[in-house]
Amino acid sequence: MAMSRKVTKAVFPVAGLGTRFLPATKSIPKEIMSLVDRPLIQYAIDEARAAGIEEFIFVTSRGKGALEDYFDSAPVLEATLKAKNKTDLLNVLQDTDMDSGAIAYIRQREALGLGHAVWCARRLLGNEPFAVILPDDVIAGKKPCLQQMVEAYENTGGNVVAAMEVPKEMTSSYGVLDIQEDMGALVSVKGMVEKPKAEDAPSNLAVIGRYILTPDVLKNLDDHSKGAGGEIQLTDAIAKEIDRSGVYGFRFEGQRYDCGSKSGYLQATVAFGLARDELRDEFLSFLNDIVALGKAAE
Repeated sequence: MAMSRKVTKAVFPVAGLGTRFLPATKSIPKEIMSLVDRPLIQYAIDEARAAGIEEFIFVTSRGKGALEDYFDSAPVLEATLKAKNKTDLLNVLQDTDMDSGAIAYIRQREALGLGHAVWCARRLLGNEPFAVILPDDVIAGKKPCLQQMVEAYENTGGNVVAAMEVPKEMTSSYGVLDIQEDMGALVSVKGMVEKPKAEDAPSNLAVIGRYILTPDVLKNLDDHSKGAGGEIQLTDAIAKEIDRSGVYGFRFEGQRYDCGSKSGYLQATVAFGLARDELRDEFLSFLNDIVALGKAAE
C-alpha cells in the first residue's frame, strides 16, 4: 500500500455554547472546565501532541477568549512561582504553553454543525490529511487514542474514525457504521448513518470524537448540504469517501468518557481522581463511605 502522508495538523471544534453545563458555562468556555486539575482541552492537546500533531487549529466562537488565554504565557503567575521557588508548579505551567504560531484560532460565526466547523478550517488545512479531536470525548488509555489511530492509518490510508460499541438504544445519539468487513481492531465501512433510530441502526458500532480525514472530505463539505437535525454533518461528508479513498472504523483501546454530559463528566472526574497516586487513598475511602452510607440508608 502507498505510504500515507504524515498527519501533522489537528482541528479542535470548540465553538459550542456548552448549554448543558449552565450556569458554569455562562462565563467560562466548557473546554476550560477541569477534570481534577487539568482542563478538558489540555487532555485533547496532550493526546494530539503524543500522536505527532504540530499545528493546532481551534474553531471557536464569541466568548471563548479564556480558551485563547489559557495557552498563552502567564508572566505574573510565573514570576510569583519563581520568587516562591515553586519549581514543580512552574513545570506544570510550562506544559500548557504553546509556541507562538502553533495554535490558530478560526471563528465559526453561526452554529451550523460539526461538518461546518471543520470546513471553517479548510484554508489552514490545505491539501493534506488532518485529525479532528472533540474535547468532550476524553479517552483514558495506556496509549493515547489518536496515536493508536495514526499507527492504524499508516497501514490503511483513507479515512479512519474512532469507533466503539454502544447499547442499541443509544444509537440515535451517534453516527453509526455499516460494516463491510470486521477485521478486529479495524473494520472497513460500507455506509455511515447519522443518529439512526435503534431499529434502523446498521450496527451498534458508533463513531466518537476522533477522526483522521483526507482533504477530499473538506471538498465534500463545500456544498453545505444539511443532514440530520438540519445541521451540516461531518458524517455525511466522510460517507461520500467510502467508494473513493475508503473509510475505516477503528476500535481503540481505552475508556471513553462523554464529558459533554453531566453524568459522563462526573464519572470521568472520579476515574481521573482515582488514577492520581496522591489522591487515590483519601478519595477512595471517601467514595467507599458514601456507597456504604447509601446502602445503609436503603
